[in-house]
Amino acid sequence: MNLRDLRYITALADFGHFGKAAEACHVSQPTLSGQILKLEDELGVPLFERSGRALRPTAAGAEILIHARRAIAAADEIVAIGKASRDPLAGPLHLGIIPTLCPYLMPFVFPRLTKDLPSMPLVLHEDLTERLIEGVSAGTLDAAIIASAPMSPALTSEILFDEAFWLALPANHKLAKKKTIATADIDPQTLLLLTDGHCLRDQALTLCGAPDLANGVSADMRAASLETLLQMAAAGYGMTLVPALALAQQKPLPKNLMIRKLKDPAMKRQIRLISRAKYPRGKALEALGRLVKEAGERCPEDEITTYPA
Repeated sequence: MNLRDLRYITALADFGHFGKAAEACHVSQPTLSGQILKLEDELGVPLFERSGRALRPTAAGAEILIHARRAIAAADEIVAIGKASRDPLAGPLHLGIIPTLCPYLMPFVFPRLTKDLPSMPLVLHEDLTERLIEGVSAGTLDAAIIASAPMSPALTSEILFDEAFWLALPANHKLAKKKTIATADIDPQTLLLLTDGHCLRDQALTLCGAPDLANGVSADMRAASLETLLQMAAAGYGMTLVPALALAQQKPLPKNLMIRKLKDPAMKRQIRLISRAKYPRGKALEALGRLVKEAGERCPEDEITTYPA
């Protein structure tokens, strides 16, 4: 057994296809298949269940894959420690980021990153919070930018900046006459929410006092993107909370949509950079965190306070 074999089985588990796994590992398909068979023979158990074209880990294989990923991550960190001792700012950095932030924040980050850290290209992985935390913990991601605190003691969390929420609602809504809106004025039953798994969904329900909401528009109209929520609000289906960066980047906004500021200063989310506590490229994360913090604080909120006036 060696690290090469462990990389083969994790690639096969990830792709579910021998040809694609072999291509990802830069070997021929017969080579990859042969090595996996040898590993199964050495361990004395089948690692994958093969049924026609379908392929999935066996019960034993799934458990072995957990340890294989840990071993690979540990080996990669050994290599990273060596590289970091020479230049921690050199080499790609795999960064996870939530979808309600990635398309709105990264356009502010990339120009500075290219200028200040040209030897450290970012490899972005856009995904939901839970899977990003899993990726950082497993070592498949170097770090992640999320909007909730991780519960694992093995992860460190640095707050980069606060992002305010704004209220988007139909132009003919009674609350649209107000310049600013109190949280108590928001009816949780009319909240339009992202689908399950998005941290923004949970934050919206909690901030509006309805963590266990099960009925109403919010339960029936679950969107996969902020853009969809804005279109639904403009069409009169309800109202929604939108992060400031998303509004600053959404130009033009849908017709018949009102954007109003919320009075409660607690209506915000904290954007965090998380990583493993013993991640060897600490200086790289410090540099990245500084750039992201500066980008987040440059959000032009004054341009979205009264749209339309």
